[in-house]
Amino acid sequence: MNTFKILMKYYFYMIFIFFIGRLLLFIEYFDNFKNSGVDYWMTFIYGLRMDTMSASVLLLIPLIVLSFTPKKIKSFADKFLKYYFLIVISILIYIENATFPFVAQYDVRPNYLFVEYLIYPKEVFAMIFADYKIELFIALVMIAIFAYLFFKYDKNDSEGIYEKSYTKRIVVFFILFLVLFIGARSSFGHRPANTSDAMYTSNRMVNEITKNSIYNIVYAIYVSNTHGSKQVKKLYGDMYISEAFSRVKKRLNIKNDDNISILREEKSHFKSLKSKNLVIFVQESMGYQFVNAVGGEEGITPNLNKLSKEGILFKNLYSNGTRSIRGLAGLTAGNFSVPGKGVLKRNKSQSNFFTLASALKPFGYYTSFIYGGESRFDNMRSWYIGNGFDEIVDQPMFEHPTFTSPWGVCDEDLVTKANKEFKKMYAQNKKFATVMFSTSNHSPFDCPYEKIDLVDKNNIKSVKNAVKYADYAIGKFIELAKKEKYYKDTVIVIVADHNVRVYGEDMVPVDMFHIPALILGADMKPIVYDKISTQPDILATALDLIGLDLTYPIMGKSIFSEEKNNISLMQFHSIYALRVGDKVAVIRPNKEAVTFLYKEPSSYLDKSSHLTQIEHDTELEKDALAFVLTLDYLYDKKLYNNKRENIEKPAKI
Repeated sequence: MNTFKILMKYYFYMIFIFFIGRLLLFIEYFDNFKNSGVDYWMTFIYGLRMDTMSASVLLLIPLIVLSFTPKKIKSFADKFLKYYFLIVISILIYIENATFPFVAQYDVRPNYLFVEYLIYPKEVFAMIFADYKIELFIALVMIAIFAYLFFKYDKNDSEGIYEKSYTKRIVVFFILFLVLFIGARSSFGHRPANTSDAMYTSNRMVNEITKNSIYNIVYAIYVSNTHGSKQVKKLYGDMYISEAFSRVKKRLNIKNDDNISILREEKSHFKSLKSKNLVIFVQESMGYQFVNAVGGEEGITPNLNKLSKEGILFKNLYSNGTRSIRGLAGLTAGNFSVPGKGVLKRNKSQSNFFTLASALKPFGYYTSFIYGGESRFDNMRSWYIGNGFDEIVDQPMFEHPTFTSPWGVCDEDLVTKANKEFKKMYAQNKKFATVMFSTSNHSPFDCPYEKIDLVDKNNIKSVKNAVKYADYAIGKFIELAKKEKYYKDTVIVIVADHNVRVYGEDMVPVDMFHIPALILGADMKPIVYDKISTQPDILATALDLIGLDLTYPIMGKSIFSEEKNNISLMQFHSIYALRVGDKVAVIRPNKEAVTFLYKEPSSYLDKSSHLTQIEHDTELEKDALAFVLTLDYLYDKKLYNNKRENIEKPAKI
């Protein structure tokens, strides 16, 4: 058999695996798009293009081996190719199997998240063995069957290839290399094809089915690790940075004298000679659908529902993104999600990056981050310490915890520890500002469930039960705090980092960015704030309430400011959605921007499409691009701080 036939054989092996995976996804999610009006059958044509791109890349190494291996070591080359195809096809089988639970959890094909957390094996494998034992077993059985059949029936087809002269082999190499190059590039245009070419409809699930999982993972890793300004402009578009800043400042209603800065002074609406302490209690994955006070289901968060009548309730709050690090950045630093990796993990933001700690340090505040797990996760420890926080309290510092899960100590232990820390600091006349981060609502959902009346009695380790336990801990914390002297001098924020799972038919499922937030205090006047708000707005409001005039670059406004606009910016993987009122402008990598009209869900049970595409709002779409470019520029030039002297003027604006 010649080189071409060998490569074609394995090409069809791979295409068959990809096709079966796509077909099963198509069948499983058919109800999601059968009435969408899009040409969903074309997913198999466009999908074949994506599959060919992946297969072409994977066939390059075999082509080189077959073309240049000397005759003397042909037996070694044959063994290498045998094991190469065994490993490659086994990996493809595993990834195609893993695609199903991944899509079920995240509503997208495997992406950067699929490999990002492999550096935390304890947490990852605990989650896999707890929630995906059956899926893992099926994948391993399929790989074992393939390996058995492969070794038994796949014959050595390279006999005679190594006998040919180098001249003939090199000629064949260049011809086949050109074929594979065209297949991998899949475009004769200026740019090669990529995952954006799979996004041929307005229905997100059809687009996800069209993609190829192995290509999606590799491309996501590439994009995540090449997030420089040139790459961002290449993906999304370009404009003068001065125009971008001008547009962002206009949308956020930020007024200052610097063309390329959002730094400004904000005077408190509650100015006091004795400023208050601040506690921000971040709830893992607590979506609005669990909290009746903001329109969710009854009976899951009784404590939060009760407390909502005592403070400032945010009924229309939207998260930065779908990841904890995006929410933590928004609530700690007051910025929206930068393109690429979150700022908690990126080099240029590990020091001199604005946080509430750097804002409050000049006023004598002692700042801390309290987390029930290991703070090395997601680089939280390094980022918080590097950006002004005085202390990290994490799992190793909890003595004799009452309950421990793979993600850390339970939330009740967390709030008990935090209450002791606050009581001690208050007794020492220390002003304090603390970010707390819960762990309950995270797979495998291990909690001391004997503390609550179960919501889901048929499945104890479930999301709803985990949220109810998190609510129990919230109630416990406020109960403990109210008994202490520090409570009367403290502003307490309870807010989610993101929703538990983002799903829906829309290109950007806006409703699944909806999260709850509540601000409490001893003399807090109960308010229901029902205008659109963001996590940076939460931080700006909390800092307003403690009673200090501050200078900061927060990309939000206090709700007590008449200058606050009805706006949110949401990042959904590589897509950005800028919402102003009922209009949503969406920008995507290598695709034309689009504008939608957003209709609020009738209830938390309404999972239908909520975005209707309308005529382009060019200005809104340009503003969405401006946000992306401004966020990238602030990070890249290290301008996101609260020191005017650090603002670097660009050579060209």
